[in-house]
Amino acid sequence: MKIITSILVGLAFCSVAMGRQRGAAIEPRILAFEAKPSTIRPGEAVQLVWQTEATRGLTIDPAVGPVPVRGNKQVTPTQTTTYTLRASATLTKTVTVTVAGTPVAKPATNTATGSHPDFSGVYGSAGLPQGATPPPLKPGAEKFQIVRTANDVRGRTTLVQECVPLGIPQTYITPYPWQFIQTPKMMVQVFEYPSAVRFIPLDGRPLPPDPDPAWMGTAVGRWEGNTLVIESAGYNDKTEVHGHLHTDALHVIERFTKLENGSLRYEVTVEDPNVWSKPWVIPARTFAARPETEFVSEFVCDAPVVDYKKLFGNTP
Repeated sequence: MKIITSILVGLAFCSVAMGRQRGAAIEPRILAFEAKPSTIRPGEAVQLVWQTEATRGLTIDPAVGPVPVRGNKQVTPTQTTTYTLRASATLTKTVTVTVAGTPVAKPATNTATGSHPDFSGVYGSAGLPQGATPPPLKPGAEKFQIVRTANDVRGRTTLVQECVPLGIPQTYITPYPWQFIQTPKMMVQVFEYPSAVRFIPLDGRPLPPDPDPAWMGTAVGRWEGNTLVIESAGYNDKTEVHGHLHTDALHVIERFTKLENGSLRYEVTVEDPNVWSKPWVIPARTFAARPETEFVSEFVCDAPVVDYKKLFGNTP
């Protein structure tokens, strides 16, 4: 009888505990939902930005549809539109985008061909830039300069790490090729080392206002005549820029121009207001076209051998 009583008491305790856990569950919330900018001219785009907590089945109406718990989405309303972020029948938040004024002029295209040049293809390494003299460091930013000697390296650097993305523009110094895959709305950049990928929208959207830090950052592209301009930010602070560490405030603007022989002229400007006193315009380099190579190769890092049997005891 005592055993049965103990079991009943234990079950009751578990039931109460589970009830408390359910009661302590995080209530779904919409933390933010805004439009940047909230007023545009016809033909311009706006970025819807949202953040929620403990939600599922999120949608944005009209026209957007299902969305993740946080993110951003570019829309181009033709008239003043109120967008509704809906987490449930009772949990919603709205934002209104005002469309007023005259239509925005569309950027000119290459009138000679009626389209932009095709950058698709494999390109070789450009190596270290020659004469890349950095601007003066900001006061107190000496800690960001990497000092390399024969027996020591002062400062964290990806050059001594294996199989991590090197960031932009540092990734271009490796001896491995990389590839552009071009579509009308997206440029995809694939780096053989270490199998890193960048997705670069070409639809005119701005950079998201607060991208999550990433090894290769977040990028958007646009055409200026025949030149592809890629603007990126949202880098973590784990990579370097030609002998200097940086912070997550790093901002990069790259310009690619196709030459008559198929190679690419590369110009890049980097800035970090926590490190340098002004933007750093790095000398131009050339990425040689590799028409004999259709795809970059697979690059797989050697992984340590792990004995998983010990995790399962004597199970055959």
